[in-house]
Amino acid sequence: MTKPAEVVGQTPLSYIEASLRKRKNRSRINGLIQRALVYLGAFFSVAVLVFIVAYILIMGVPNISLDLFAFEYNSVNVSLMPALINTLLMTALSLVIAVPLGICSAIYLIEYTGRGNKLVGVIRITAETLTGIPSIVYGLFGLLFFVTALGWRFSLLAGGFTLAIMILPIIMRTTEEALKAVPDTYREGSFGLGSGRLRTVFRILLPSAMPGILAGIILGIGRIVGESAALIYTAGTVAEIPSSVMDSTRTLSVHMYVLASEGLHIEKTYATAVVLLLIVLLINTLSALIARRLTRGKKNA
Repeated sequence: MTKPAEVVGQTPLSYIEASLRKRKNRSRINGLIQRALVYLGAFFSVAVLVFIVAYILIMGVPNISLDLFAFEYNSVNVSLMPALINTLLMTALSLVIAVPLGICSAIYLIEYTGRGNKLVGVIRITAETLTGIPSIVYGLFGLLFFVTALGWRFSLLAGGFTLAIMILPIIMRTTEEALKAVPDTYREGSFGLGSGRLRTVFRILLPSAMPGILAGIILGIGRIVGESAALIYTAGTVAEIPSSVMDSTRTLSVHMYVLASEGLHIEKTYATAVVLLLIVLLINTLSALIARRLTRGKKNA
């Protein structure tokens, strides 16, 4: 069967226009479908978030009372104040351990190792792997190593070191990406003015990368505040303010888990969830303000 002369010979202008029109219509339809899917996914994500927050507020706000903020916990008031103080102590201890190690490790990997270094690749793959490990595995490791092998027992120190190991890969990887985002012209200009590598890192690179570093610290704080599985096996569940780092503690997330598992104070559990939600919101807001001020100061400089 022979093809028409229009197809065998030179293609007519009308045939080209029809083909382009079909292609445009197809791409327009595909674009509309993709846009609809993106809007649908965003709508469901926001709807789920709003539903969770609204449900917690509706169930928890009416149950907030002054008894929840008593400094001494007992079975009557079910105070969350000791757990709140323990959460702040646990967060501070974990950050003191993890932040310097994570930032210094990232500086070494970016500034002091050559490109294509095999050891750097192994370290990065290990850090990414550690990021995806479930928290219960960290808890079992902390139980076997810190609590049992080192003899620290269930304590604030054991929980702090366990959480520091959990958030260390997050801080290290985010600091790496923040340092990579700093233009090489900053380094070249600093070296051209006679500054050494260490001075360049601390006076030029770290201030420029600080917003990204703070983003990693915020993620680490969020994981610390919301962690319960690892702390049950390392810090314990004692609802008292510790007198030393070797005493057992209970954070807000563990406090919520204990109350929910007992089933005797469900309304207090929702009230604790509201307080925990407000703490996370406050931390994120303060961190965003600090990052914005640092960025504004860098631009003005």
